[in-house]
Formats: sequence, C-alpha cells, structure tokens
Amino acid sequence: MHAAGRRAAARCIEAALSLALLVTLAFFLAHAAPGGPEYSIFGIRVSPARARLLAAQLGLGVPVWQQFLLWWGHLLRGSLGYSFLLNRPVAGLLADYARNSAALLGVGFGFGLLLTVAGGLAHGAWYRAWPGRVLGGIEVLLYATPGFVVGTVLVLVFSGWLGWLPPGGIADLRIEAPGIGDFARHLVLPAVTIALVVYASLARFFAESVDGELARPYARTAAAKGLAFPAILLRHVAPNAVRPLVTLVGLSLPGVFSASVVVESVFSYPGLGWLLWRSALARDYPVLIGIVLVVGVVTIVGNLAADFVNAMLDPRLRKARALPWTRWGLRRQTPITWGETATPESSNHAMASPGKR
Repeated sequence: MHAAGRRAAARCIEAALSLALLVTLAFFLAHAAPGGPEYSIFGIRVSPARARLLAAQLGLGVPVWQQFLLWWGHLLRGSLGYSFLLNRPVAGLLADYARNSAALLGVGFGFGLLLTVAGGLAHGAWYRAWPGRVLGGIEVLLYATPGFVVGTVLVLVFSGWLGWLPPGGIADLRIEAPGIGDFARHLVLPAVTIALVVYASLARFFAESVDGELARPYARTAAAKGLAFPAILLRHVAPNAVRPLVTLVGLSLPGVFSASVVVESVFSYPGLGWLLWRSALARDYPVLIGIVLVVGVVTIVGNLAADFVNAMLDPRLRKARALPWTRWGLRRQTPITWGETATPESSNHAMASPGKR
C-alpha cells in the first residue's frame, strides 16, 4: 500500500476509535446524572411505582451496560432509537433541527472566517503599531466576553432600542407562510453572535502568523525589490499564514458548536444546540447521544478536511518525511510593517546562509 494510503487508513481508524470513545463516555455520563425522563414526563411528584413502570416501558429497567449494548445493536442496524419526550425517531428529529443549525453555523462561521482573515491581516500588518494594539484589545475583549452576553447586547441594541431585527425565533409566527426574507431577518443576530465568537477565537492567532511571515526572508526580499506592501501581504504572506488557521478551524469546530448551544438558547433558535440543551434537561438519552454522535462525526470530518487542505497548501506535508525547519537554518528576522521598504543590504543579510551571518 502506498504511504499516503497507509496514513489515510490510520487516520480513519483513529477517527473511528475516537468517535466510539466519545459516544461511550457521553452515554455513561448522561445516565450517571441524577433524575430520569420519567420525572420530566410526569413531574417530580410522580409516585415511585408509576416512575418504575414508565422506566421499564422506556427500556431503562435493565442495567446501564445492557442499555449500552442494546443502543450499539440499534446503531449497527441504522437506528438511533426514539425520543422519550417527543416519541419520534431520533434520526428524523435530528434531521429537522440540523437544517436550522446548518444555516446558522454556515452563515455565522463563514462570516466569522471573513472577519478573522480581514481583521487578522490588518492586525498582523500593524502588529506593533497603535492600530494593531487597538485590534488586539478588541479581540481580547470579545474573547473574554461570554457568548450569551454578546447575544444579549445585540438583542438589546438592534431589537430593543432600534427595533430593526426580531429578538429571537426562526420565523414570525403571525405570518401564515413566512418567506426567505423573514427567515433571513431572524438569522442575522444569532449568526453575527457566532461570527464574533469565531473572530475572537481565531483572529489573534492568525495575526501572529501574519506577523511571523512578515519576518521571513522572502517577505523582506520582496520589499527590497520594490513590491508594494499590500501586494506582499496579499500575494505572498497571506497564503503562507493561512495554513495554521486551517488547522485551528478544524480544531475549533467543537467550541463553535458549544457556543451555538448558548446562542440558540438565547435567541430561542430551534437548532441542534437548542435541542441538546432541552434533551439534557429532560434526560432524553437517545436524542442526547444522537446529537453527540452527529457533532463527533462533523468534528472528525472537519479535522480530516483541514489536514487535506493543509496538505494541498503545503507540498511538504504530502511527503512521507518532511524536512524539519532546523535544517534550513532559518532565524526570525524583524518583520516589515506597513509603509516600510527593506534595503538590499538587509535583504541579502536575511537570505545569507547561517555560516555567513
């Protein structure tokens, strides 16, 4: 088997084992929590006899390890079970709510990445000047602010004070057949909240990557040849600085979904995050484990996609053994900044071999 094929097979096996471990931990942790679905259905004043009868009807009367084996048996047959609370197939229920979450996370995550690239390039270009410090302060402030606070502030400003956008939901219930415009208006505030969370999480790392690339010899050589700084930044620095960002995007998917749980709860947006929160409160174990399974699959696929994109961007990663950076003898130089032009002497010094420095 080719080396690339062996690595792909190893990654797939590792992904399958990670997913199985994730689902196993989620299953036993969910069942270890106090309470049960019988109390969510009948209330806390239900008699013990009636609670035991309902638990037996739901398949909860056997030990947890037997429930775990039964759940895996149903999963291998292509079934995720039925919701205790809604009495619906979990697969169909997740499909209905996943469409809403896909729209929210697709728009919010995409807009957040655009903000990250634009803000990170600006921050990295002026990393040691006052505009960079201002952008860095904004990023730290957003990073330190919880997502529900950001969402609440947006609701107060754009819905409460200005009245431009609806405060929550997915459509206006007073409209019999809401159109795409109504859905879009309800999507704006939660999507912007997700975008700000993504920007706060990634922008500073991308700015540091841009600053590091500006210190590399190729950037100083391009400046010494008279190439304008915007051209250096966009044509040479950005393609190299974006590679670490791709890896961070794949690793940030679980955090983005965690943020969507809070955001969907704040805006009463019927997505997977809102369904996860509701299922956790109601001890709806099949729905809860099904959502964990879906999120795990999306996260693993996202990480594999990030590795694939990185391999496409960096030819060295397509080789079986990449050359370590230390063999190149590269040392960090002072990065060029906006408006600076490197001198030929500094460029030649940056390109000199380690023995001649």
